[in-house]
Amino acid sequence: MEKQLTIKGIKSQLAAISQENDPLLILYKDDRRVGVQKLLKQTYKKIQQHQLLVAKFQQRLALEKVAWSHGLNFVAGIDEVGRGCLAGPVITAAVILPHNFSVIEVNDSKQLSRHTRERLYPQIIEQALAVSIGVSSPSVIDQINILQATRQAMKKAVLGLSISPDKLLVDAVDVPVDIPKQRMFKGDAKSATIAAASIVAKVYRDHLMAIYDHLYPGYDFADNMGYGTAKHLQGLQAFGTTPIHRLTFAPVNQFIKN
Repeated sequence: MEKQLTIKGIKSQLAAISQENDPLLILYKDDRRVGVQKLLKQTYKKIQQHQLLVAKFQQRLALEKVAWSHGLNFVAGIDEVGRGCLAGPVITAAVILPHNFSVIEVNDSKQLSRHTRERLYPQIIEQALAVSIGVSSPSVIDQINILQATRQAMKKAVLGLSISPDKLLVDAVDVPVDIPKQRMFKGDAKSATIAAASIVAKVYRDHLMAIYDHLYPGYDFADNMGYGTAKHLQGLQAFGTTPIHRLTFAPVNQFIKN
């Protein structure tokens, strides 16, 4: 009589399954062991969750597929992070994805945990055809205002791409470049390419603010990323402004020491 595979062994087999019609699922369907039936139920649930993730990801590629179908093969998504901060630069990213891009978890960076963003960041960099970062410093923001500084940083990101894009997908802001563009609100939730750019920009800026936290301790930059949290405001009260503060922003301008 053939020896039954242990539940641990079956669990190992089922771990790699991604299709509901996999022969192994059929094979173990009649196994009466409670542990096996529990594993089958968990596996079916995991497959269904994966299929839902794939379906939503394909929806977020709809704009790109329309462009690709019209021969616009290099579609760049652009997004920014840090517009509402009291300290630090505004960071923009431009990303061109291949037609076979497969990092299905890519979504609006605000909907992802910090751990997930950190995990997806190198996968995006590895698979992307081109990635570019644009930066506007706090002093530039103070000189020309945050909207114009964001537009300038987006222009830098687009012009810095190693591949010239055929079309831009942009989250709301009008990028001052002579390239066909499609603007939309909440684009990072509608376009996988904009979502990829939002993750790249967010992780890049988070790392930068962690460095600033070492240079300028007392403001909690590594945690608040320059936003106006209680600890940040306490730091301003105790130590005044730093070279990375936006001096035209309230309430920063209240803490400028002459």
